[in-house]
Amino acid sequence: MEDLKTHWEKIYSSKNFEETSWYQEKPETSLNLIETLNLSHDAPVIDIGGGDSHLCDHLLKLGYSDLSVLDISKKAIERAKKRLGKKADEVSWIVSDVTDFKQEDKFELWHDRAAFHFLNEPEKINKYFENLKASLKSGGFVILGTFSDEGPEKCSGINVHRYSEAEMSALFEKDFDKISFQKLNHTTPWGAEQNFSFGVFRKK
Repeated sequence: MEDLKTHWEKIYSSKNFEETSWYQEKPETSLNLIETLNLSHDAPVIDIGGGDSHLCDHLLKLGYSDLSVLDISKKAIERAKKRLGKKADEVSWIVSDVTDFKQEDKFELWHDRAAFHFLNEPEKINKYFENLKASLKSGGFVILGTFSDEGPEKCSGINVHRYSEAEMSALFEKDFDKISFQKLNHTTPWGAEQNFSFGVFRKK
């Protein structure tokens, strides 16, 4: 199988964002959860696997001023920057596999909608959590969205790891407090329903 970077570069080179299953014109769930955290608008926020998601567009409109977007695909980042135009200069763009990501500055919010569930190997999952913990301030928040145990088993031809509330909570229980959890459906552009798990956690 081709490596993940090559796979995602092909996806973002061959499909418009509106043609992907994860497309959202406005990511309502993520935005609502972020607003419940009552972060200051200068709080450092990172969107993991953000690609050309519209989340950063809406956060900029809301006044958030310290935004970073990480994605394994350079093409996805290029598309997001082109869409934002001059506003793209207000965002820090990071092309990296999240399991290789190293950052000295600490974030107050780590947001990940539908990137983490592509990690199936225990070693990769452990590296993800090591980087998450190292990158997040004490008292900082994580918003994690994955396919639920009732969601699809694959996305873009890749097997995903689906998470129930119990399994997701177990990942975080040592170093984080659980703030909330919900399961909800995302409707794809062609009308299919995908069930997601969304957990919010705070670093101890």
